[in-house]
Amino acid sequence: MSGQTIISVAGDPMGAAIYDYHKNGKAATLVVRSSMFDDDEIPVADLFRGFDDMPALERAALQLAKGRILDVGAGAGCHSLVLKHMGKDAVAIDISPLSVAVMKERGVDARQIDFYDPSFDEKFDTVLLLMNGTGIMGTLDNASAFFGALKRLLAPGGCVYVDSSDLRYLFEEEDGSLMIDLADDYYGQLDYQMQYKDVEGEPFDWLYLDFNTLAYHAEEHGFSAEIVAEGDHYDYLARLSYESM
Repeated sequence: MSGQTIISVAGDPMGAAIYDYHKNGKAATLVVRSSMFDDDEIPVADLFRGFDDMPALERAALQLAKGRILDVGAGAGCHSLVLKHMGKDAVAIDISPLSVAVMKERGVDARQIDFYDPSFDEKFDTVLLLMNGTGIMGTLDNASAFFGALKRLLAPGGCVYVDSSDLRYLFEEEDGSLMIDLADDYYGQLDYQMQYKDVEGEPFDWLYLDFNTLAYHAEEHGFSAEIVAEGDHYDYLARLSYESM
């Protein structure tokens, strides 16, 4: 299976956490599990942050976005709200029904839509994929579906702003060498599962991409890629443009 799938309220832990925080100003722990590391948690309040509290890469993407904007995997809608306050035209999509309900209550033009759904074929001048936007690809095997969806959604002359991180720092030895098994899956490919209270989501794949790998697959599918900004810890913001338009 490639990419996303529309989910139900019963299987929507992130949406449940977002809904609680929106209604009550607080939320319980949103747990993230993986076979590759110990349990972690997502601070739900961070999903409601304002412009000044966003990482520099996200702020840069929002400032660069223009025309009709698509905010993919919008969560609580923090990016779309900033765009709205900037006077920009943004549509937010997410597979989470509770997240979409919250965004609508917050005044966001939000829709429960699967990014990969071929029936969703509106055109946008800017597509935003933030908070490790390459994650939506799931695995490198889904690169064709990912770039195909972008081609379907981009207006002529449009571009994509996507951020990600190179996880190679997790495999670095003290001498700078990398302990990576080249016969294994790509080192940025992770598996996740979320739980909020008694709401448990389905396991899913999530992909962190180093820029060179992103640029290689972009070129394979007719896109050019360039780094717009770099963070302090192997993270970057890239702009993708479709060459054939």
